[in-house]
Amino acid sequence: MILSGTILVNNKQHLEIGGCDTVALASEFGTPLYVMDEDLMRENCRRYLQAIQKNYPRGKILYAGKAFLVLAMANLVKEEGLGLDVVSGGELYTALKAGFPPECLYFHGSNKSGEELLEALEAKAGRIVVDSFSELEELLELARSRQQKTAILLRIKPGIEAHTHDYIQTGQDDSKFGLGIPEAKEAVRLVLSSAPYLELKGFHCHLGSQIFQLEPYRLAARVMLNFMSQVRAETGYAASELDVGGGLGIHYLKSDNPPSIETFVETVAVAVREAAEQENFPLPELILEPGRSITGEAGVTLYRVGVIKDIPGVRRYVSVDGGMMDNIRPALYQARYEAMIANKALQEPVEMVTVAGKACESGDLLIEDTYLPPVEKGDILAVFSTGAYCYTMASNYNRNPRPAVIFVRNGKPRVVVRRETYDDLLAQDVL
Repeated sequence: MILSGTILVNNKQHLEIGGCDTVALASEFGTPLYVMDEDLMRENCRRYLQAIQKNYPRGKILYAGKAFLVLAMANLVKEEGLGLDVVSGGELYTALKAGFPPECLYFHGSNKSGEELLEALEAKAGRIVVDSFSELEELLELARSRQQKTAILLRIKPGIEAHTHDYIQTGQDDSKFGLGIPEAKEAVRLVLSSAPYLELKGFHCHLGSQIFQLEPYRLAARVMLNFMSQVRAETGYAASELDVGGGLGIHYLKSDNPPSIETFVETVAVAVREAAEQENFPLPELILEPGRSITGEAGVTLYRVGVIKDIPGVRRYVSVDGGMMDNIRPALYQARYEAMIANKALQEPVEMVTVAGKACESGDLLIEDTYLPPVEKGDILAVFSTGAYCYTMASNYNRNPRPAVIFVRNGKPRVVVRRETYDDLLAQDVL
């Protein structure tokens, strides 16, 4: 880890990741460049699996693909024995092209199209997580027309607000995601009357993202088990699966203090066991869906410094060759990052600067008021913890090609997404 652990520096005083000199990587592969530490991602997968096996009798870990999903990542997740959570036809297609076992795919999404539902049915995805009553009716019609039995979860809004940015809260009552509890009970009755086409396996909830406080998960466990108990009392149906989503935060700043993977999993597992005992409910299979906490800190983005502007008495702007096109999070969520000059890794940060992107937007500021060593044109800036929601949210704004992605491991880099070209930008244009 970079922020929560040791920064590795080689004998050239360059930042090193996965045994690779980042300055050499920037020279070989160009900038901007997403660099992913493969060993760290694999280690995080294994920590989740070990934690669930230690703390719960029947548990499953799904990687939340929306954080970062390309063919190589789907293959890594498959090799590490995790399931995969996908939220669109495109993510589903990526997983299948990577050879991911369809029975280990959980298909989410708040507004799945009829085509996407059909794609999930044709792929025989392990679970379809139904987000609305209208989706449930459409899925039932499709399954009936195909004479196909389909396993589903219903997504429930537990009415809990997590302590995170408003845009990444998802579990409160006023959310576009999921069914309110009264509507969910009606949905349960519809599913139970739809046999044999829809098979209700259980329920799903998700509180949000980049969460540091664990009390909301304890509350969610109690709310969900109480709901499951009510459903059993009213219908006789006892759910066998409970998916409580993901959302564990990571280090973006040195001052951040997220719980460890082990603490997070243990807290949720204990809360579910206690709530099940209190409700006298059979212990369901527990499913967790981490994304950011697997890939976030494994990613570093490398940029090359260009124009440097001094505004006397105001600030120094250090411009780089990327920006909101490859990392929209500062503009969208006011997200904060830390960085260093990769070719001056041992030099003291002595000057305050604002790192600006190259997009034609005043708001394209990657990092405001951060300290760096004396910066010069041509330096390589490394921005930490960019392994989640950067590549996946990247755009071609201002007709900028998207960066390459490389995995690094044991001193060897490999390209997993090639850098886009200008021809790629025009590939879908029609004159």
